[in-house]
Amino acid sequence: MSFLEFWSQVTANPLLALAVVLTMGVILVNGWTDAPNAIATCVVTRCMSARAAIFMAAVFNFLGVFIMSLVNASVAETITKMVDFGTDPKEAIVALSAALFAIVVWATVAWVFGIPTSESHALIAGLTGSAIALHGNFGAVNGDEWVKVFYGLVISVVVGFGLGWISCKFVELVFAKADRRKTEGFFKGAQIVGAASMAFMHGAQDGQKFMGVIILSTYLIKGQDPSGMSGIDTGSLIWLMLICSVIMGLGTMFGGKKIIKSVGMDMVKLEKYQGFAADIAGSITLFLSSNFGIPMSTTHAKTTAIMGVGAVRRLSAINMGVVKEMGLTWILTFPGCGLIGFIMTKLFMWIF
Repeated sequence: MSFLEFWSQVTANPLLALAVVLTMGVILVNGWTDAPNAIATCVVTRCMSARAAIFMAAVFNFLGVFIMSLVNASVAETITKMVDFGTDPKEAIVALSAALFAIVVWATVAWVFGIPTSESHALIAGLTGSAIALHGNFGAVNGDEWVKVFYGLVISVVVGFGLGWISCKFVELVFAKADRRKTEGFFKGAQIVGAASMAFMHGAQDGQKFMGVIILSTYLIKGQDPSGMSGIDTGSLIWLMLICSVIMGLGTMFGGKKIIKSVGMDMVKLEKYQGFAADIAGSITLFLSSNFGIPMSTTHAKTTAIMGVGAVRRLSAINMGVVKEMGLTWILTFPGCGLIGFIMTKLFMWIF
């Protein structure tokens, strides 16, 4: 689908235009609540200024969604097939809009308190709650696709933490006899590379999810069932990848510093080599999940990797108060955002 084709659909259908605007709002919120995780460690260890890191994140977010979508767009397909909104164009697009509005509300509240939320889980929860409200039962949920969310949860916690510990331990063993002052320059450059790889994988994961939502909206407005989709023609969607990346970057510039502080400073005090180890561990975790079409929270992957790095010295190095605060937010995301999606759908159906 070309941009002109998409634009003609949007201008001809006010409800589709509403869904698209709300999707862009969710992407913007993702930029200020989720994308900063990729560059948090790089900024707080003074390897890069916040402005330079944000610009780098925007570039690599685009490269991530572009390159990974060409290689494997299964994450986007998973999102489009996760729930059934039915074949009534009006009801389906109104329900989708309600779900997106719920995500913006949830993420904005979390941002006010400086808590890094998982926009991936908020997206999935909002879509699920909305579809259930529309159909009145759980039959609207595609269990085969939904179970991948739990796979992602397990992988992000177990693999993220484990790789964080292993990568940090490996770096310490390799550089055990090195002069700390002489390694500063090396790890400064290495951490910039690590932050770029995290931004790349954030684009690969979250960029594809939002592409999936836009694609889903174009199916719903035509009354088509996306479950029969046999693949995504990513070559014709470069314009969509670019839009997602630019809006994410704007969101990070708008409010990213508060999340950078929570992830990079409050949870664990990191040195440059530790930040590098956390970035590499998080990137590998996200890469593995993306290749299997498993939606994963970049927030989970990064924060559990940081905890794994902190645990190398001692568990007490981890600020458990911050961890508990984040964990509670993650736990509440599914029922909380799902309930808001359910209520908003009922309200939107009454309004429209």
